[in-house]
Amino acid sequence: MEIGTEKKKMGLSTQIFIALLAGAICGVCVHYFLKEGYFRDTILVGGVFYVLGQGFIRLMQMLVVPLVLCSLVCGSMSIGDTKTLGKVGGKAILFYLCTTALAIIVALGIALMIDPGTGVAMENVSKADIGNTEQVSMADTLLNIIPKNPIGAMANGDMLPIIVFALFIGVLLAKMGNRASTLSNFFAQFNDLMMEMTMAVMKVAPIGVFCLIAKTFAEIGFDAFLPMLKYMGAVTLALAVQCLVVYQLLLFVFTRLNPLRFLKRFSPVMMFAFTTATSNATIPLSIDTLDKKIGVSKKISSFTIPLGATINMDGTSIMQGVAVIFIAQVYGMELTPAQLLTVIATAMIASIGTAGIPSVGLIMLAMVLTSVGLPTEGIALIMGIDRILDMLRTAVNITGDAVCTTIVSSQNKELDRSIFNRD
Repeated sequence: MEIGTEKKKMGLSTQIFIALLAGAICGVCVHYFLKEGYFRDTILVGGVFYVLGQGFIRLMQMLVVPLVLCSLVCGSMSIGDTKTLGKVGGKAILFYLCTTALAIIVALGIALMIDPGTGVAMENVSKADIGNTEQVSMADTLLNIIPKNPIGAMANGDMLPIIVFALFIGVLLAKMGNRASTLSNFFAQFNDLMMEMTMAVMKVAPIGVFCLIAKTFAEIGFDAFLPMLKYMGAVTLALAVQCLVVYQLLLFVFTRLNPLRFLKRFSPVMMFAFTTATSNATIPLSIDTLDKKIGVSKKISSFTIPLGATINMDGTSIMQGVAVIFIAQVYGMELTPAQLLTVIATAMIASIGTAGIPSVGLIMLAMVLTSVGLPTEGIALIMGIDRILDMLRTAVNITGDAVCTTIVSSQNKELDRSIFNRD
């Protein structure tokens, strides 16, 4: 009998990670070894890298609204009972808000300890132009949750009104039962279609990631990193504390599951989120991994994961907390305790409804800076290196969603511990 050895196919996460490293190396080579001129700046960096990289981002943006809408409709429909849905939703939202507050506190504490903006000369920092931003009041933020026009909200990508509309549809479809079976089947099948479409788009992720990273390094090289090392270190340390300490303590306290085993089983999703820098793209993979490796019921995860991808942005909040301290120190301004409390409150509001697509946190940072009287021009100081940090905070965001989902599932007796504990 002839024994054949079949090559193991390289996983998508591995492909994306290789593309990430290759993109960084390629970008550095272009920056330092390719002469400035029309070919380098216009054709290669501003042409090939820009078009393919932004094309991938747009494919991700294309998926956001229908994916979140269908996932939440199906999730709320599968829970069915309004009372149970209210309990699950209430616990998830409360947990998300608490972890966001903890994330900002961790960020502010570490930033004040490290002083990332001390000694940074503004002329040595990579700068970029930022668009006009305007602050939204608390009252308008609350009112904007209710959609005046659901179709308009979908067209504009306003996530909170979409969530409310999707929950209404899901609850009412569950209540109507057989009378709305055709419509229920439509949403279930459309949800399956969106999951398949997400996986199809992710097949080109290695190309998109390569071009995005290559463009970043080709434009800034290593020079921009040197004066920003303290800022990058503060953000990275805060993200690590939130992901590896805060989340894992909460997981152990509420579920008694082994945090190390959880991290090991969920690590492919974290790597996937890191390389793509988009929370929404990980929704299908998160739900599938939680079901097959952690033992979380899809009935819970199909509701809490897309909800978390929209309102739980702990990684983004950490960036905002550190960035506020960094920008204040660069401009020589000292923040009072009252202003720090304002940062915590405003960053929590800003994180809710932040779309799960790359670098959107920078736009929300303007709202936080305005709330404490810091110049929004300060955002330009950190834009050059934000792409790298965006990947890290996306991995933290989706880990927070998964921990919350596991805790809620455990409390609602929807967690199969035998799946989690098996080898």
